[in-house]
Amino acid sequence: MKTTSLFRRFLLLSGLMAGLSIAPAQAQLRVEVSGVGSTQVPVAVAAFANEELSPQLVSTIIRDDLNRSGYFRIIEAGVAISEAAPVSFDQWKNKGAEALVVGSVSKNVEGRFDVRYKLYDVVKGTMISGFQMDAQSHKLRLTGHKIADDVYEKLLGIPGIFSTRIAYVTKAGNEYHLEVADADGENVQIALTSKEPIFSPTWSPDGSKIAYVSLELKKPIIYIQHLMTGQRTTVANFKGNNSAPSWSPDGTKLLISLSKDAISQIYSINADGTGLQRITSSGGIDTEARYSPDGKTIYFVSDRSGGFQIYRMNASGGEVKRLTFKGGVNISPRISPDGNTLVYISRREGGDQVYSLDLVNGQELRLSDTARDEFPSFSPNGRYILYATQLGRKGSLGIVSTDGKVKQKLSLQAADIREPTWGPFMK
Repeated sequence: MKTTSLFRRFLLLSGLMAGLSIAPAQAQLRVEVSGVGSTQVPVAVAAFANEELSPQLVSTIIRDDLNRSGYFRIIEAGVAISEAAPVSFDQWKNKGAEALVVGSVSKNVEGRFDVRYKLYDVVKGTMISGFQMDAQSHKLRLTGHKIADDVYEKLLGIPGIFSTRIAYVTKAGNEYHLEVADADGENVQIALTSKEPIFSPTWSPDGSKIAYVSLELKKPIIYIQHLMTGQRTTVANFKGNNSAPSWSPDGTKLLISLSKDAISQIYSINADGTGLQRITSSGGIDTEARYSPDGKTIYFVSDRSGGFQIYRMNASGGEVKRLTFKGGVNISPRISPDGNTLVYISRREGGDQVYSLDLVNGQELRLSDTARDEFPSFSPNGRYILYATQLGRKGSLGIVSTDGKVKQKLSLQAADIREPTWGPFMK
C-alpha cells in the first residue's frame, strides 16, 4: 500500500525511518463555509453608528464571525443603529430576528476608538448583554471578535472562539514558516522561518508559547518559543529522534517521544528541559501522547498490538487500555476540553479521515468528508475540530463541528498548509 506523507512523517519521527521573530505575513487565509448547525438562531447585526470613520467595520467582523460558525442565520438590518437608540422590537420580530446586535464607534482625542455594543432578545423585548471597549486601531478586529464571542455565548450557552488564535506550518518553495493567525485566518504573523521542516506545533495552556519540532540541525529537536519576544529554548535534544511535544494542563511540563534508547517511548520533561522521566516501557513504538484536561491520564499511539492504535493509561504509568479497534491505523489522539470525546485520524478503505469517539457511550462518528486528513486539534470550547487535509495537490486546513454538520476550508493560494493547532482562550 502506498504510504502517504502523514505516515512517512509519523514513521520518521517515531524512529523508523531559522530566524526567530514575529513578523507580518503577506498572504491571508481564504475561508469557505458549508453546512449549518442542527439549529440556527436568526440574529440581526446592524451597522454600528459612525463605524465608517474607523479603519475596521466592527459590525462586519461580528457578522462574518457568526455566519462562519454555522449556528446563526444573519438577518439583514439595512441601517446603522446606535446602542443608545430606542429599539422597536415588533419591527425586528416582523423581520424574523430573535436577537439584535447594535452599537457605535467613536474616536477619542488620543486616537483610540471607543466601541459600545448591546445585544437584545427581540422575542422577550429585553437586553441580554452589552459592554464598552477602548481599543487602538490595530485592535479593532479583536474587539469585533470579542463582541461576537459574547453574542455566541449568550445565545448558545457556549463560549465563543472568534478571538482565539491558530498556528500552522506553511511551505512555499524550499522555505517553511511557523505562522500564527486569528481564528478567521486574518492577522497572520510569522513566528519562525526555516529551510528545514517544522513539525508538531502545540500551544502552551496560557497561549504565550508554542512548542515544536525543527529539523534545522538535521535531526528532530524540540524547542519552545515565546511568541511575544521570539526567545526560544531547547527542551529536548537527545540522541535519536525528539518528537511529538504536548503540554501538561498547568504548562509546567511536556510529554515527548524519544528514541534515545533505540525505540520510541513516551517521557515527561519539565518545560525548561530538566526532570526527564520515562512513562512507557513497551516492546513497540509509543508516541503522540496527550494529557487529559485534568492531567491524570494520557492518551497515546502504540503499535504494541501489531498496528498503530490509540491507548490510555494513568499519567504516572500503570495499566494500559486500548481504545480504538476499527480501522487498520488510528493515530493523532486529541481530547476534548471536557475530557469526554477523543478525536483522531483513522485509515479506512485507503483514506485518512477525522473520527470522534464518545468515551462515555463508545459511539464513533466520522467527521470529515476529505480523504487525506491529519493533525486534528480541538477548539478551546470543544465545538470545532481544526485539521490539515489536501485539496488537489496542495495542503490546506479544514474545520468541522463536532456534530459533523458545519465545515470550513482554509487555504493559501501560494503555499501548502499543514500541522495546525488551535490556541487556548486568552485571559
